[in-house]
Amino acid sequence: MSAQWEEIGNRLRAYRLGKNFTANDMAKRIGVSRAALYRLEKGELVKIETLEKLADLLEVSLPSLMGVGVEYYRNAVAFFERMRQLEENVVQVLGNFTPISFLLLSDEYVGHLRTMLLESTGATSPDHADFADYVDRVLDVLKERRGSAVRRRPPMVSIINTQTLERFLHSGLIGRYDLPATVVRKRRALARREVERLVEIFRRQPIGTQIGVVENFAPEQTFQVFEKSAATVVTMSPYRLGDHPNISAGIAMVTSAPEAVRMFKDIIVDQWDRAHKGEDGARMVEAVLARIPA
Repeated sequence: MSAQWEEIGNRLRAYRLGKNFTANDMAKRIGVSRAALYRLEKGELVKIETLEKLADLLEVSLPSLMGVGVEYYRNAVAFFERMRQLEENVVQVLGNFTPISFLLLSDEYVGHLRTMLLESTGATSPDHADFADYVDRVLDVLKERRGSAVRRRPPMVSIINTQTLERFLHSGLIGRYDLPATVVRKRRALARREVERLVEIFRRQPIGTQIGVVENFAPEQTFQVFEKSAATVVTMSPYRLGDHPNISAGIAMVTSAPEAVRMFKDIIVDQWDRAHKGEDGARMVEAVLARIPA
């Protein structure tokens, strides 16, 4: 099995999960067995006509499904599943995050994130039930991704900037602005705990985890560079998992185009060269905490 066909199978699975199709549903729609579809997702060779049917059903372009040029994801379930796949057997992950990489947040954060996301629509919204189901599907993928990262511990270089940390602390873990003052105070305390935990990570420096913090003017865009043995891939995402999280609006992209890889790696290297690390980084984050009232 070639790496190219394996990656087509990975993309197929990500897009399928994004559309909330079971393997059985999709197999019936294109006229193959469920077992055959699973084999496709494992990277079995497939006729171009079958790929065309799958692309039409999933409402993606054939080049996107085949990984030619740029892969586009307008669904957070599909995108985070794709990220989970890319993190498998990765040599190194380089990332710019706003405010903190999901993989560096506490185990309790998933529950807080669910609360924030549901707040963003409101319980009285007619679409609330459908959105709640979508939120749970996103969180299922994120939990699987987190569990996989804990087991594998992929080497990670993470850049954080002080501006987004301050915003995170000011806002707290909220999904909307019109919350009671008592709730906002509690949510700010939860955000503070996450940043205090980040200070501990700076000081502890876990094996495989390198974190740097920069002051001001860091890119606001969330992106990651996945260095794998076969190829290097860049992901760019509008989806936010911090304060005022967003899993609905925007288009995420994945590309292995050499010019994109080079430019994004250059940004990370530039940020890393001027970032504060270790004890120096811990003191800088503590200074941010000191500026924001508890």
